[in-house]
Amino acid sequence: MRLTVIGCGHLGATHAACMAELGHEVLGVDIDADKVALLRAGRAWFLEPDLDGLLARLLHQRTLMGQYLDPIADKLMLSTLFIVLTHVGKVPLRVTVLVFSRDLGIVLLGSLIYLTTNVRDFRPSLLGKANTLVQIFAVTIVMVCQVYAPPMLQETRHILLDGTMVLTVASAAHYAWLMSQRMRETSQHA
Repeated sequence: MRLTVIGCGHLGATHAACMAELGHEVLGVDIDADKVALLRAGRAWFLEPDLDGLLARLLHQRTLMGQYLDPIADKLMLSTLFIVLTHVGKVPLRVTVLVFSRDLGIVLLGSLIYLTTNVRDFRPSLLGKANTLVQIFAVTIVMVCQVYAPPMLQETRHILLDGTMVLTVASAAHYAWLMSQRMRETSQHA
């Protein structure tokens, strides 16, 4: 389907990119030629999680550096949200310590493996992606509960935070196992 999005501001640009990702042919129109030029170049002038990555995929602008930095930036954003929400007393410290420790451990382990071996395959696992998704839902529900907190939403918040802890530990162990497998495969092919 062909779609035209009038206005390439925060909402219009994000909407256009998402519709293009779903397979639609999208034309973005805006009176600000600089905004349109930035979008054509695969960049956004505002912060929208994952929009730059989506634009890069749609425009086939993948780089090796981007493949490494994009997940790190996503993890940094989530870790920062957990730290801030813990600081203001909305997320238990144990959840944030687990989330931050896992992410820091993965970055340090990945860096060490990158520097000392020929392994260059650092793709996330399905369990890691599930962990990130649950973390995003948990942070979102925690923030929503600050303005609207019926009992069912409060219970959902607890379930998501518990799920975050379980998936954080499970995905960290799974990532360590995956990396050992990838290192073994790389050494066998060398």
